[in-house]
Amino acid sequence: MDEKKKQEYESYVKQVTPTHNLGVQMFKAFVTGGIICVLGQAILNIAAKTFRLDQQTAGSWCSLLLVLAAVVLTGFNLYPGIAKWGGAGALVPITGFANSVAAPAIEFKKEGQVFGVGSKIFTIAGPVILYGIFASWLLGLGYWILQRLGVV
Repeated sequence: MDEKKKQEYESYVKQVTPTHNLGVQMFKAFVTGGIICVLGQAILNIAAKTFRLDQQTAGSWCSLLLVLAAVVLTGFNLYPGIAKWGGAGALVPITGFANSVAAPAIEFKKEGQVFGVGSKIFTIAGPVILYGIFASWLLGLGYWILQRLGVV
């Protein structure tokens, strides 16, 4: 009897588990990330040529506008659909990071500024920041040790 239930369960799991086509997913991620990058490059070009900004200032405006766009799209509940379709293409760039900060803030705003937004805003982005800083510290320490040993 147990074997029959196990087979039924495995059959059910196989039936409800979504199947993914890796090639299609990669294409969608490429297209989504590419569109975000093209928008960023357009902002850079317009800032540099039309507003005659230096490269660093144009880059700052580009980052600012991409983050603003992602937060606005998140606020109108449009970015999750983009992320669902584009996968990592929408989640990896700066827009994905902005979405990961804005989404919890929007979701928990009803709980108040301190216990809602303040305490939940970095629930998704916090680990990314923490481990990013920790990894850069470890790599810096390794580089420093290699310099002291004369390897680098």
